[in-house]
Amino acid sequence: MVEYRLGELSELSGVSIRNIRAYRERGLLDPPRREGRSAYYDGRHLSQLGTINELLRKGYTSAHIAEFLSSMREGHDLADILGLQQAVFGEPHPAPTAAVDIDADGDEARRLVRHGLAEVVDGRLTLVDPNIAEVVVAADEPLRYVQTILRVADGVADQLDELAKSVVESLEESLLAGDGQRLATDYQTLGRRVVTDRFEDVLQRYLTAADKG
Repeated sequence: MVEYRLGELSELSGVSIRNIRAYRERGLLDPPRREGRSAYYDGRHLSQLGTINELLRKGYTSAHIAEFLSSMREGHDLADILGLQQAVFGEPHPAPTAAVDIDADGDEARRLVRHGLAEVVDGRLTLVDPNIAEVVVAADEPLRYVQTILRVADGVADQLDELAKSVVESLEESLLAGDGQRLATDYQTLGRRVVTDRFEDVLQRYLTAADKG
């Protein structure tokens, strides 16, 4: 049986480590296998995360999902589960839209698409990342938010390319040294965490300076 560390599970599922921990605390995700202070996940957990993601996209709340998964764990058959879905869950709420109310043919829209941050669907600009979409769609002035996103994306594009190359070069050197099969996942996790953590530190420093100014 293939097992994964928390970082590997996050990479494979596309679910952040923070959300995986939150799902575990809410009873949505089965506890991992413990060995000392280490936690190990397997294909069951990967499947559960896929189910959670799909139900969230369809508009179910975490409470509904917990009830659904609890029914599955207790061995209820498909008819029971579908009946529970209809009787307890009711009709799923529509998933929040990710469409942004700006000109889909405008310069900002084209640049977002070029960065891979958005797509044009049925003539409307749709943000790809649900976390970004949640903030932008709720804004009173979405165009101002989009311009901020583009300023960041334009500013870091070259630097991110160089950083990614550095990580891959380090990985290739380690693989030549015969350091094992987990390296690709480990290096992706390390590269992402270093960039994210450093950016948060620097951003907080500038925000603090701006407040004092």
